[in-house]
Amino acid sequence: MENFDRKKHWENIYQTKELKDVSWFQPTPETSLYFFKQFSVPAITKVIDIGGGDSFLVDHLLDLGYQDISVLDISASAINRAKHRLGDKAKNVKWIEADVTTFVPIEKYDFWHDRAAFHFLTDEQEISDYVETARQNINPQGVLVIGTFSDQGPKKCSGIEIKQYTETTLTRRFNKFFEKSECITVDHKTPFNTMQNFVFCCFRKLQVG
Repeated sequence: MENFDRKKHWENIYQTKELKDVSWFQPTPETSLYFFKQFSVPAITKVIDIGGGDSFLVDHLLDLGYQDISVLDISASAINRAKHRLGDKAKNVKWIEADVTTFVPIEKYDFWHDRAAFHFLTDEQEISDYVETARQNINPQGVLVIGTFSDQGPKKCSGIEIKQYTETTLTRRFNKFFEKSECITVDHKTPFNTMQNFVFCCFRKLQVG
């Protein structure tokens, strides 16, 4: 996979498939919204959705009154689709076209959300870079929510190998800088009536002196 062009791959996915035809399609992101409710996240919170693509989380957050939302995705096509869907509301979102492994934020965040982006990182250096970016750019006491395929979930997605996680292995990735608050496993029903098992873990940024 040394010559794999990640951006080209995802641009092709979003240019050739409708949202309802991809496995991650989720009209209401109930698990993600659950964590916002659990922490009673204020509307002024600085939120970033990593690998948000054209998912519906941003729609729900806007409807809930969130005022400072960033959506990052490697695919310009995905971002443009989301903008088109949102219409005038799109101007209330900060859109970031970037590969998260080389992402250099210009601000820090209070709530970092990632459903199904992290598990596409299989290279140890890229995983470490992701964790370091999160460490540097989440505010003290900030929240990090990561959802990945569990060890009972798929081993590939969109033709790409992924890295499965359990509560233990996902926690181990982040526990140097973050304290685990809660982990849950959930089944996601795809548009093709198949089930994908996810593990979601929520962490608090440690205050390091």
